[in-house]
Amino acid sequence: MRILFIGDIFGRPGRTIVRERLRQIVSDHQVELVIANAENAAGGFGLTPPIVEELFELGIDVLTTGNHVWDKRDIIDYFNSANDEPYSQARRVLRPANYPAGTPGVGVYEGTTRGGTPYAVVNLQGRVFMANIEDPFRLADKILAQLKAKIIFVDMHAEATSEKIAMGWYLDGRVTAVVGTHTHVPTADERVLPGGTAYQTDVGMTGPYDSVIGVQKEMILQRFLTGMPARFEAATNDVRLCAVVIDCNAATGRSRAVQRIMLHEKGL
Repeated sequence: MRILFIGDIFGRPGRTIVRERLRQIVSDHQVELVIANAENAAGGFGLTPPIVEELFELGIDVLTTGNHVWDKRDIIDYFNSANDEPYSQARRVLRPANYPAGTPGVGVYEGTTRGGTPYAVVNLQGRVFMANIEDPFRLADKILAQLKAKIIFVDMHAEATSEKIAMGWYLDGRVTAVVGTHTHVPTADERVLPGGTAYQTDVGMTGPYDSVIGVQKEMILQRFLTGMPARFEAATNDVRLCAVVIDCNAATGRSRAVQRIMLHEKGL
């Protein structure tokens, strides 16, 4: 079985390249499950219900997010519908599971692939240089104790490289994959850990690379030079799709191989 995970989709440029490239990637790699991080899919900041529907229509099965998912307030009502309706499509959009009890939305999704394989997706958020929410390590233990699926994919949305690597080792042999998101820069450390867990510290950003992590570079430079607040806008050039393909054993949940992908816009 093969899983495709698409790194942080940033604004319209990110959504456009996913629309252009996703179908071919799925075909070329015989992908059975597609997951993507979409916390910045709405103009580079947050996520909205119409964009959720757009991404699902492209063939993405589950969307993960992170701390920026709250940047668009209308996602909160959408998340509340996930809490109120057990079979709502909104349950396929995750926010980090380690937010406090009562936070809108859910952090774990259990489903079945088109080929009939049960799977679970877990969204966690780090605490180093980020909000001091619940311990993602101890919460992961509790979540795994309740899951029945062998295929378990974890999006570790965190700032610190050390915290992501630590989570990879902590869950090695207990989940199919741990991949990092949030910092928007792809790392070259993809590997299968000794226990059979595929790992990459950060999958990277799917969006404009002629930028500072997605934002128009002139705006960011001005912020660094003056220290003054400024309105940030998504950049538009040098758009790339960053993703990872994981080949795993559906019966055991253990990974066999992991492949990093970076694709440019069509025509380049």
